[in-house]
Amino acid sequence: MSADGLLPSAHPGPQGARRGTVDAERGGRSEPALLQVAGLVKRFGALVATDGVSLQVSPGEIHALIGPTGAGKTTLAAQLSGHLRPDAGRVIFAGADVTTLSTHRCVARGLARSILITRLFKSFSVRENLAPSVQARSGSSLAFWRLVAAETALAEEADAPLLRLGIAHQVDALASALSHSEQRVLEIGLALATRPRLLLGEPMAGVGPGESQRLVALIDSLRHEVAILLVEHDMDAVFRLADCITVLVNGTVVASGPPASIRQDPQVIAAYLGDDLGSSLRGGPSAGAGDG
Repeated sequence: MSADGLLPSAHPGPQGARRGTVDAERGGRSEPALLQVAGLVKRFGALVATDGVSLQVSPGEIHALIGPTGAGKTTLAAQLSGHLRPDAGRVIFAGADVTTLSTHRCVARGLARSILITRLFKSFSVRENLAPSVQARSGSSLAFWRLVAAETALAEEADAPLLRLGIAHQVDALASALSHSEQRVLEIGLALATRPRLLLGEPMAGVGPGESQRLVALIDSLRHEVAILLVEHDMDAVFRLADCITVLVNGTVVASGPPASIRQDPQVIAAYLGDDLGSSLRGGPSAGAGDG
């Protein structure tokens, strides 16, 4: 938290410049939301993990979802990507109701979630990890990952995200040989290989400050290509990247809007006081991943 008792100041630079560019491109006209979430509810017995959550993500926007540990962020992300089915509410993506669609059908429509790091195939190469995403989108055979090496066009397509993400030189390296941040980059590559219109994920969970800076730069470079719903605990990253921020507390949205308004919102400030993220908001070491 800053000296004036507020959340970290919004950094001047890429996200502010991008908002101006988007406004200019739109000529003052509002575009239909790419993702619309209305009244999403998910219960686990007596626990209400998401309680009537509503939010919107616009095309080309980096939208951050933040909140204290246990706020329901990860549960919400799972519902949006088809990993969990909501008990109530609707998810509209690109004008179509995807509330009850499975994960692979959401991916086919252009809504991709970067998977958890434990889901990488550590004994396979970087290219072989990308193969299922490419094969699934192209309709090619999924008989076995290694077959992609024999399909030249697919192999080249698998390499394209690696070039984009700066790890093409490690295409034949085992995933287990990558650093923690490089594995996070590979996760993003898995999602990008499906050619999404919206990328959903928690790419900086568990990485250190140095690695976080690399991932911030990478995510910022993607804002012209894909909308991003960023589930994040690192407040410095959030305020550097986000065009819009939604704050979730106890499964409920308490605030949503541009960074300048969020950092001054009394409910947002109160939600973090005494929380384990407090040191991050006060300018201390960034918090790691939580049970969001």
